[in-house]
Amino acid sequence: MKRKAITVSVIAFLFVAAISNSDEHNPHRNTTVSNTNHFVLVHGSCFGAWSWFKLVRLLKSAGHTVTSIDLAASGINLLHAKDVQSFSDYSKPLMDFMESIPSHQRVVLVGHSSGGTVISQAMEHFPHKVSVGVFLCSVMPGPSFNSSAIAKMVMSRLAHELDNTFTYDKGLNSPPTAFIFGPKFLSQVVFQYSPHEDADLATVLVRPKPLVSVDGLVLTKAKFGSVRRVLICAEQDKIVTQDVIKEILLKNPPNKFFNIRNSDHMAMVSQPRQLFAHLLSISRDYS
Repeated sequence: MKRKAITVSVIAFLFVAAISNSDEHNPHRNTTVSNTNHFVLVHGSCFGAWSWFKLVRLLKSAGHTVTSIDLAASGINLLHAKDVQSFSDYSKPLMDFMESIPSHQRVVLVGHSSGGTVISQAMEHFPHKVSVGVFLCSVMPGPSFNSSAIAKMVMSRLAHELDNTFTYDKGLNSPPTAFIFGPKFLSQVVFQYSPHEDADLATVLVRPKPLVSVDGLVLTKAKFGSVRRVLICAEQDKIVTQDVIKEILLKNPPNKFFNIRNSDHMAMVSQPRQLFAHLLSISRDYS
Protein backbone atom coordinates (compact mmCIF):
# COMPACT_ATOMS: atom_id res chain seq x y z
CA MET A 1 0.00 0.00 0.00
CA LYS A 2 2.86 2.39 0.82
CA ARG A 3 4.50 1.73 -2.57
CA LYS A 4 1.17 2.30 -4.35
CA ALA A 5 0.62 5.61 -2.52
CA ILE A 6 4.11 6.78 -3.50
CA THR A 7 3.52 5.76 -7.13
CA VAL A 8 0.21 7.63 -7.26
CA SER A 9 1.83 10.72 -5.76
CA VAL A 10 4.62 10.64 -8.35
CA ILE A 11 2.12 10.26 -11.22
CA ALA A 12 0.03 13.14 -9.90
CA PHE A 13 3.10 15.35 -9.46
CA LEU A 14 4.35 14.69 -12.99
CA PHE A 15 0.88 15.20 -14.44
CA VAL A 16 0.30 18.56 -12.73
CA ALA A 17 3.85 19.68 -13.51
CA ALA A 18 3.34 18.89 -17.20
CA ILE A 19 0.15 20.92 -17.31
CA SER A 20 1.81 23.89 -15.58
CA ASN A 21 4.83 23.83 -17.86
CA SER A 22 2.77 23.58 -21.03
CA ASP A 23 0.72 26.58 -19.93
CA GLU A 24 3.78 28.69 -19.28
CA HIS A 25 4.84 28.17 -22.91
CA ASN A 26 1.36 28.64 -24.35
CA PRO A 27 1.74 31.13 -27.25
CA HIS A 28 -1.93 32.16 -26.85
CA ARG A 29 -1.59 33.13 -23.21
CA ASN A 30 -3.02 36.61 -22.55
CA THR A 31 -0.43 38.65 -20.65
CA THR A 32 -2.14 42.00 -21.16
CA VAL A 33 -5.19 41.48 -18.93
CA SER A 34 -5.37 44.30 -16.40
CA ASN A 35 -8.20 43.07 -14.16
CA THR A 36 -6.64 39.82 -13.07
CA ASN A 37 -7.67 37.74 -10.08
CA HIS A 38 -6.16 35.05 -7.91
CA PHE A 39 -8.26 31.88 -7.97
CA VAL A 40 -7.70 29.33 -5.21
CA LEU A 41 -9.15 25.93 -6.12
CA VAL A 42 -10.01 23.28 -3.53
CA HIS A 43 -10.87 19.74 -4.63
CA GLY A 44 -13.55 17.37 -3.38
CA SER A 45 -13.46 13.96 -1.72
CA CYS A 46 -10.75 11.54 -2.90
CA PHE A 47 -9.45 13.97 -5.54
CA GLY A 48 -6.56 16.41 -5.55
CA ALA A 49 -5.24 19.55 -7.20
CA TRP A 50 -4.89 17.50 -10.41
CA SER A 51 -8.69 17.45 -10.85
CA TRP A 52 -8.61 21.13 -11.89
CA PHE A 53 -6.10 20.70 -14.72
CA LYS A 54 -8.44 21.84 -17.53
CA LEU A 55 -9.68 24.88 -15.64
CA VAL A 56 -6.18 25.87 -14.50
CA ARG A 57 -5.04 26.10 -18.11
CA LEU A 58 -8.02 28.26 -19.11
CA LEU A 59 -7.64 30.65 -16.17
CA LYS A 60 -3.90 31.04 -16.61
CA SER A 61 -4.31 31.59 -20.34
CA ALA A 62 -6.62 34.49 -19.48
CA GLY A 63 -3.87 36.03 -17.35
CA HIS A 64 -5.12 35.04 -13.90
CA THR A 65 -3.14 33.62 -11.01
CA VAL A 66 -4.23 30.13 -9.96
CA THR A 67 -3.38 28.07 -6.89
CA SER A 68 -4.67 24.50 -6.67
CA ILE A 69 -4.53 23.09 -3.15
CA ASP A 70 -3.87 19.49 -2.20
CA LEU A 71 -5.65 18.89 1.10
CA ALA A 72 -4.16 16.51 3.66
CA ALA A 73 -3.71 12.95 2.36
CA SER A 74 -4.84 14.07 -1.10
CA GLY A 75 -3.08 14.42 -4.44
CA ILE A 76 0.66 14.66 -3.79
CA ASN A 77 0.29 15.59 -0.11
CA LEU A 78 2.59 13.21 1.79
CA LEU A 79 0.20 12.38 4.63
CA HIS A 80 -1.90 9.21 4.62
CA ALA A 81 -5.57 9.07 5.55
CA LYS A 82 -4.75 7.43 8.89
CA ASP A 83 -2.54 10.41 9.77
CA VAL A 84 -5.48 12.82 9.56
CA GLN A 85 -7.32 12.89 12.88
CA SER A 86 -9.50 15.99 12.57
CA PHE A 87 -11.10 18.38 10.10
CA SER A 88 -8.45 20.93 11.05
CA ASP A 89 -5.77 18.42 10.01
CA TYR A 90 -7.53 17.83 6.71
CA SER A 91 -7.97 21.51 5.85
CA LYS A 92 -4.55 22.64 7.12
CA PRO A 93 -2.94 23.04 3.66
CA LEU A 94 -5.59 25.57 2.65
CA MET A 95 -5.52 27.36 6.01
CA ASP A 96 -1.73 27.62 5.87
CA PHE A 97 -1.93 29.07 2.38
CA MET A 98 -4.57 31.62 3.39
CA GLU A 99 -2.42 32.62 6.35
CA SER A 100 0.48 33.30 3.96
CA ILE A 101 -1.50 35.72 1.77
CA PRO A 102 -0.74 39.39 2.53
CA SER A 103 -3.59 41.07 4.41
CA HIS A 104 -4.27 43.53 1.59
CA GLN A 105 -4.82 40.81 -1.03
CA ARG A 106 -8.07 38.96 -1.72
CA VAL A 107 -8.71 35.72 -3.58
CA VAL A 108 -11.60 33.97 -5.29
CA LEU A 109 -12.10 30.75 -3.31
CA VAL A 110 -13.61 27.85 -5.26
CA GLY A 111 -14.57 24.63 -3.46
CA HIS A 112 -15.75 21.55 -5.33
CA SER A 113 -18.12 19.09 -3.63
CA SER A 114 -16.89 18.48 -0.05
CA GLY A 115 -14.26 21.15 -0.71
CA GLY A 116 -17.09 23.61 -0.11
CA THR A 117 -16.94 22.84 3.60
CA VAL A 118 -13.18 23.44 3.57
CA ILE A 119 -13.42 26.87 1.92
CA SER A 120 -16.16 27.75 4.42
CA GLN A 121 -13.63 27.37 7.23
CA ALA A 122 -11.25 29.68 5.36
CA MET A 123 -14.04 32.22 4.80
CA GLU A 124 -14.76 32.21 8.54
CA HIS A 125 -11.13 32.69 9.56
CA PHE A 126 -9.99 35.01 6.74
CA PRO A 127 -13.09 36.92 5.52
CA HIS A 128 -10.98 39.98 4.67
CA LYS A 129 -8.88 37.89 2.27
CA VAL A 130 -11.79 36.43 0.26
CA SER A 131 -13.63 38.45 -2.39
CA VAL A 132 -16.16 35.68 -3.02
CA GLY A 133 -16.66 32.03 -2.12
CA VAL A 134 -17.76 29.79 -5.00
CA PHE A 135 -19.42 26.48 -4.15
CA LEU A 136 -19.25 24.11 -7.12
CA CYS A 137 -21.51 21.03 -7.01
CA SER A 138 -21.42 21.44 -3.25
CA VAL A 139 -23.73 21.47 -0.25
CA MET A 140 -23.18 25.13 0.63
CA PRO A 141 -23.07 25.77 4.38
CA GLY A 142 -24.50 28.81 6.14
CA PRO A 143 -24.49 30.34 9.66
CA SER A 144 -28.07 29.18 10.28
CA PHE A 145 -28.24 26.28 7.83
CA ASN A 146 -27.45 22.69 8.90
CA SER A 147 -25.61 21.64 5.78
CA SER A 148 -23.78 18.81 7.56
CA ALA A 149 -27.04 16.88 7.93
CA ILE A 150 -27.67 17.11 4.18
CA ALA A 151 -24.06 16.20 3.40
CA LYS A 152 -24.31 13.12 5.63
CA MET A 153 -27.56 12.14 3.88
CA VAL A 154 -25.92 12.45 0.47
CA MET A 155 -22.93 10.43 1.66
CA SER A 156 -25.04 7.65 3.18
CA ARG A 157 -27.12 7.43 0.00
CA LEU A 158 -24.11 6.92 -2.25
CA ALA A 159 -21.31 5.50 -0.14
CA HIS A 160 -22.22 1.83 -0.50
CA GLU A 161 -23.13 1.96 -4.20
CA LEU A 162 -21.25 -0.16 -6.73
CA ASP A 163 -17.57 -0.59 -5.82
CA ASN A 164 -16.97 2.21 -3.29
CA THR A 165 -15.02 0.97 -0.26
CA PHE A 166 -14.38 1.96 3.36
CA THR A 167 -11.27 1.52 5.50
CA TYR A 168 -11.53 0.51 9.16
CA ASP A 169 -8.17 1.37 10.71
CA LYS A 170 -9.63 1.19 14.23
CA GLY A 171 -11.33 -2.17 13.71
CA LEU A 172 -14.59 -3.34 12.18
CA ASN A 173 -16.50 -2.53 15.37
CA SER A 174 -15.53 1.15 15.09
CA PRO A 175 -16.67 3.72 12.53
CA PRO A 176 -14.80 3.72 9.20
CA THR A 177 -11.76 5.97 9.03
CA ALA A 178 -11.50 6.50 5.26
CA PHE A 179 -13.48 6.16 2.04
CA ILE A 180 -12.60 5.86 -1.64
CA PHE A 181 -14.58 5.85 -4.89
CA GLY A 182 -14.39 2.68 -6.97
CA PRO A 183 -13.70 2.65 -10.74
CA LYS A 184 -17.29 1.71 -11.65
CA PHE A 185 -18.75 4.42 -9.42
CA LEU A 186 -16.37 7.00 -10.88
CA SER A 187 -17.27 6.19 -14.49
CA GLN A 188 -21.03 5.68 -14.00
CA VAL A 189 -21.91 8.26 -11.34
CA VAL A 190 -19.15 10.87 -11.04
CA PHE A 191 -17.74 11.18 -14.60
CA GLN A 192 -20.69 9.97 -16.70
CA TYR A 193 -20.61 13.05 -18.98
CA SER A 194 -16.83 13.41 -19.01
CA PRO A 195 -14.38 11.99 -21.56
CA HIS A 196 -13.56 8.34 -20.82
CA GLU A 197 -9.85 9.07 -20.53
CA ASP A 198 -10.52 11.53 -17.70
CA ALA A 199 -12.47 8.92 -15.76
CA ASP A 200 -9.63 6.45 -16.39
CA LEU A 201 -7.13 9.01 -15.07
CA ALA A 202 -9.19 9.49 -11.94
CA THR A 203 -9.18 5.78 -11.15
CA VAL A 204 -5.39 5.96 -10.95
CA LEU A 205 -5.11 9.22 -8.99
CA VAL A 206 -7.93 9.06 -6.39
CA ARG A 207 -6.86 8.49 -2.80
CA PRO A 208 -8.83 7.49 0.30
CA LYS A 209 -10.51 10.48 1.96
CA PRO A 210 -10.14 10.68 5.74
CA LEU A 211 -13.56 10.53 7.39
CA VAL A 212 -13.35 13.29 9.97
CA SER A 213 -16.22 15.10 11.66
CA VAL A 214 -17.10 18.67 10.68
CA ASP A 215 -19.60 19.06 13.53
CA GLY A 216 -17.22 21.43 15.31
CA LEU A 217 -17.12 23.88 12.40
CA VAL A 218 -18.79 27.13 13.45
CA LEU A 219 -19.76 29.71 10.84
CA THR A 220 -20.79 33.16 12.05
CA LYS A 221 -22.77 35.89 10.34
CA ALA A 222 -20.14 38.45 11.30
CA LYS A 223 -17.28 36.65 9.52
CA PHE A 224 -18.44 33.90 7.15
CA GLY A 225 -21.68 35.77 6.52
CA SER A 226 -19.81 38.89 5.42
CA VAL A 227 -18.32 37.08 2.39
CA ARG A 228 -20.41 36.88 -0.76
CA ARG A 229 -21.29 33.36 -1.87
CA VAL A 230 -22.06 31.89 -5.29
CA LEU A 231 -23.51 28.43 -5.89
CA ILE A 232 -22.84 26.59 -9.16
CA CYS A 233 -24.61 23.31 -9.80
CA ALA A 234 -24.34 20.76 -12.60
CA GLU A 235 -27.48 19.83 -14.50
CA GLN A 236 -26.80 16.07 -14.50
CA ASP A 237 -25.05 15.78 -11.13
CA LYS A 238 -25.87 12.41 -9.56
CA ILE A 239 -24.29 13.29 -6.21
CA VAL A 240 -25.46 16.81 -5.32
CA THR A 241 -28.79 16.32 -7.07
CA GLN A 242 -31.39 18.88 -8.06
CA ASP A 243 -33.57 18.20 -5.01
CA VAL A 244 -30.60 19.03 -2.76
CA ILE A 245 -29.93 22.22 -4.74
CA LYS A 246 -33.56 23.31 -4.42
CA GLU A 247 -33.43 22.92 -0.63
CA ILE A 248 -30.22 24.98 -0.45
CA LEU A 249 -31.70 27.74 -2.61
CA LEU A 250 -34.81 27.81 -0.43
CA LYS A 251 -33.19 27.71 2.99
CA ASN A 252 -29.72 29.15 2.37
CA PRO A 253 -29.85 31.33 -0.77
CA PRO A 254 -26.52 32.49 -2.25
CA ASN A 255 -25.82 35.91 -3.72
CA LYS A 256 -25.82 34.32 -7.18
CA PHE A 257 -26.66 30.96 -8.70
CA PHE A 258 -25.49 29.32 -11.94
CA ASN A 259 -26.43 26.04 -13.60
CA ILE A 260 -23.98 24.22 -15.89
CA ARG A 261 -25.70 22.38 -18.72
CA ASN A 262 -24.92 18.79 -19.75
CA SER A 263 -22.48 18.35 -16.90
CA ASP A 264 -21.82 15.62 -14.36
CA HIS A 265 -20.47 16.13 -10.83
CA MET A 266 -17.03 16.95 -12.27
CA ALA A 267 -18.06 20.16 -14.03
CA MET A 268 -14.43 21.28 -14.30
CA VAL A 269 -13.76 18.19 -16.41
CA SER A 270 -16.98 17.66 -18.36
CA GLN A 271 -17.74 21.34 -19.08
CA PRO A 272 -14.61 23.35 -18.25
CA ARG A 273 -15.39 26.23 -20.62
CA GLN A 274 -18.86 26.81 -19.18
CA LEU A 275 -17.36 26.84 -15.70
CA PHE A 276 -14.54 29.13 -16.87
CA ALA A 277 -17.07 31.63 -18.28
CA HIS A 278 -19.06 31.64 -15.03
CA LEU A 279 -15.93 32.17 -12.93
CA LEU A 280 -14.84 35.10 -15.08
CA SER A 281 -18.29 36.66 -14.66
CA ILE A 282 -18.20 36.09 -10.89
CA SER A 283 -14.71 37.53 -10.55
CA ARG A 284 -15.71 40.66 -12.49
CA ASP A 285 -18.75 41.17 -10.27
CA TYR A 286 -17.00 40.62 -6.95
CA SER A 287 -13.35 41.56 -7.44
